[in-house]
Amino acid sequence: MKQILLIMIGLAISSIGLAQKATPVGQWKTVDDETGKEKSIVEIYEQKGKLYGKVIKLLPGAASTTCDKCPGNKKGKPIVGMVFLTDLEKDGDEYDGGTILDPAKGKEYSCKISLEKPDVLLVRGYMGFSLLGRTQKWYRVK
Repeated sequence: MKQILLIMIGLAISSIGLAQKATPVGQWKTVDDETGKEKSIVEIYEQKGKLYGKVIKLLPGAASTTCDKCPGNKKGKPIVGMVFLTDLEKDGDEYDGGTILDPAKGKEYSCKISLEKPDVLLVRGYMGFSLLGRTQKWYRVK
């Protein structure tokens, strides 16, 4: 009886540990919230305690392969390999305080991300206040 109880406690503790380990780090398929088209595969990675994202593959739904409308040193550069998500810091259950670049419009927005589920990421780009923005759902690549 004690062995069964110990096994059950062990399983409960390990499942709690697994649930806490879900993070946005990994590869995600982006889906345009306006058109519903799959656009790219991106990789979110951690560097010095902050999250960043770069495009690793464009899908057929992508409008362009270069960032012709981008400002500064990103103008005219290939979108594949571009870091477009920067400086997100953990804030409770979400990551906030960063920026996201929309290569199609060439505009940069404030950004926050959070996991809706372990394999669904909510990505919100906004100007000024979070209420003034758009949210996309991205799906983890397995």
